[in-house]
Amino acid sequence: MSTKSTVKAGKSENRLMNEWRWLFKWLFILGGVTAGVVNMYGFQNEFLITALMVVGIVVGLFYFDSDDVINIGLRYLIFTAAANSVGGFYVVGPYVNGFLTGFAYYLGPIVLTLVIVYFFKKYLLSRA
Repeated sequence: MSTKSTVKAGKSENRLMNEWRWLFKWLFILGGVTAGVVNMYGFQNEFLITALMVVGIVVGLFYFDSDDVINIGLRYLIFTAAANSVGGFYVVGPYVNGFLTGFAYYLGPIVLTLVIVYFFKKYLLSRA
């Protein structure tokens, strides 16, 4: 009888975690698209930039795995290099470059948060 209750508790806990992952996934996507569009049109607003940084930090804390920081860091570097290389495309280059650069600006706080969490877990929590 106790196995049934633990199975039910495990299913409900798994369902709750999936709902939160769904929310953070959409926060990541909407934040990235917003940062890209805002940068593409050159719109500068301190409140929006601060909000996108906070969303990036929250997504970095709860959506991505800090143990995978090397791969995420490499993806960030490759994405930034690709974003900087498309500016010379004829007609659409500045728009694509603006969008991808804005998305890269949004990825920066996410990767920085993952690096901080990784080193915090590795060097501070492992000694306790």
